[in-house]
Amino acid sequence: MKFLKVMRLGAMGILMSSAALADDNLNEMGPAELLPMAQEEGKLTVYSFTSRIGKVEKAFEAAYPGIDLQGFDISSTEQIARLKAESQAGVTNADVIYISDTPVVLTELLETGIIGPYVPPRVADRVPDQYKNPLLAQRLSTKVLMYNEEANPSGSPIDNLWQLTTDDWRGRVVMVDPLQRGDYLDLMTEIVLQSDNMAAAYEAQFGKPIDLGGAANAGEKFISDLFNNDVILVGSTDDVNAAVGALGQENPPVGFTSYSDRRDNEEEGWALQVANNVKPAPGIIFPAILALAAKPNNPAAARLVIDFLMGDESETGGEGLKPFYVAGDYVTRTDIPPHPDAVPLDKFTAWRIDPAKTAKIRADVGDLILTLQ
Repeated sequence: MKFLKVMRLGAMGILMSSAALADDNLNEMGPAELLPMAQEEGKLTVYSFTSRIGKVEKAFEAAYPGIDLQGFDISSTEQIARLKAESQAGVTNADVIYISDTPVVLTELLETGIIGPYVPPRVADRVPDQYKNPLLAQRLSTKVLMYNEEANPSGSPIDNLWQLTTDDWRGRVVMVDPLQRGDYLDLMTEIVLQSDNMAAAYEAQFGKPIDLGGAANAGEKFISDLFNNDVILVGSTDDVNAAVGALGQENPPVGFTSYSDRRDNEEEGWALQVANNVKPAPGIIFPAILALAAKPNNPAAARLVIDFLMGDESETGGEGLKPFYVAGDYVTRTDIPPHPDAVPLDKFTAWRIDPAKTAKIRADVGDLILTLQ
């Protein structure tokens, strides 16, 4: 239980903060109990690392008339910077934070008290402990190697990451600048953490042990070789998707992007597909986190929208989960079946990041990339 300043009032002893008690009570309430208080608040603000918050906004407002959800599509990197600046200024603008980049979120937002945990009691027993402690993960997202399946109907043109460093793929690998987007820096960091596997993959590709050539390990060697092979850095994941996935290309590039962006293939005229069989792995899989601001302006509405985002009691989670129940996103609720068009999670070969290990060397990997640009 949270306490504010301890106050001694003679025989009355220690008084507990009424605000803390109110928070504890709210944490135990279901949506029916939260609703009248949320309607009285009338609004809430969500910072979201995905543009799909726009669809959530419409669905939430239809489900709960009288509550204005203001969703802002802000990358995780920008969210972290904004939340830290707002905290230093003593202001709270967001009630709910929907964010990835857990290595930084845990150390710079949670441990510093800028955000706090909340797990809706309605679904608590249907989310594994690893996905609700220390923060609630709504789903698992990805940054993985994708290719154009129209131009490559037999499967991925890449079966080993080291091929990306060869002349055949010079200037034909696309990704968002890792110094601008934290999830891409997490990807590069994981490649370094997986240096033993990268060394084995090198030998499998080239038939000889790796020569580090001054690099500290095989992961750093790969990153250096990739950048020296004229990797194309762009400003957004959509830029990667368009470059890789656009229909009608004879010799398209490959790129690191979100597996779930396949959901937009038909609408955008793309042919994106994941290179799941690439060795040693196509990329990373990581949690998409839901959290409360430490002191939300609209605490009941904030909890209600997190409950909504965790899905209803229908088979696939209803409108709250609909934007995320797509191939390439893996919902953490154990009672929601996997999307039928997705690679099953137990056969998905992407590395699962360890936020603590990532946080230890992330800055060093960023420094390396800075020297290569």
